[in-house]
Amino acid sequence: MLIKLSIVVGAFCFMYSKIVQNENLEFNKFVAFLDKNDVFSLQNSFILILLTSSNWFFEILKWQHLVTILRPISFKSALEQSLGGLTASLITPNRIGDYGAKAIYYTKTFRTKIVLLNLLGNMAQMTITMVLGAIGFILFINRYPIGINYNKAVGIGAIILLIGLVIFYVMTQKRSKIKGFSLVFIIDFIKSIPLKTHGLNLSLSLIRYLIFSFQFYYLLSVFGVTISYVDAMIVITSMYVLASIVPTISIFDVVVKGSIAMFLFSYLDVNEFIVLSTTTLMWLLNFVIPSIFGSYFVLNFKLPKPIE
Repeated sequence: MLIKLSIVVGAFCFMYSKIVQNENLEFNKFVAFLDKNDVFSLQNSFILILLTSSNWFFEILKWQHLVTILRPISFKSALEQSLGGLTASLITPNRIGDYGAKAIYYTKTFRTKIVLLNLLGNMAQMTITMVLGAIGFILFINRYPIGINYNKAVGIGAIILLIGLVIFYVMTQKRSKIKGFSLVFIIDFIKSIPLKTHGLNLSLSLIRYLIFSFQFYYLLSVFGVTISYVDAMIVITSMYVLASIVPTISIFDVVVKGSIAMFLFSYLDVNEFIVLSTTTLMWLLNFVIPSIFGSYFVLNFKLPKPIE
């Protein structure tokens, strides 16, 4: 009970500090700005809640289908595990708490594969983010003069590639571990999963990406930013890929995305306050509100009766 309370209280304290005590965005001005732009109107509220619900619906559906490889679970169980894992992950680096939170719902015989399935789901989402983000960022640097020294960029890229190859070689050795598992074991586990499951995993990750990226664009339009969907998506995809490669604690994700978004959208002459308000509201809708529901599942979790 103390562990469960500490997780929930810790998450709420961090959320409170980032919402009310945000140095970059005054809470009163933020609320007044939302009210001024009719964010709380029936139409906008309905659309935003629908997009948030859809985002998490497909994430929960993805987790349900991944776990089906081991044993069938209901959508309700997948919802409980996904939102409970979100709450537990908020105060951990790179959402690593999500792995332990989901695994603890199962007996020891399943936990190793549950962690790997969670890793597989996150890898699929990262793959979509990296592929679309790379396309968006290439279009961005070709369209806007951001002053990249291409000779240095190629040199740095070559060094990173070399380091990556060395790390890959080391990790392929049986003694090397990722989250306690050898890379060979992880690759063999991934190969054992049917291609249909991999395809569904990537498809649901893509649908999620399209939903929350459109939600970002929709908020910009609500706040009076008049740019085309294509122009906005070039910046949004670039923002997500840059934010994804920065190690951070989930609770600070809004700060990282806000800083990157302000830099990128400055080339489109979008007001900084609008960008900060958009990233903050996105964080509230897609992390804070679901984690509040997740805290209920954390507090009601009973360790003596895990799913078998």
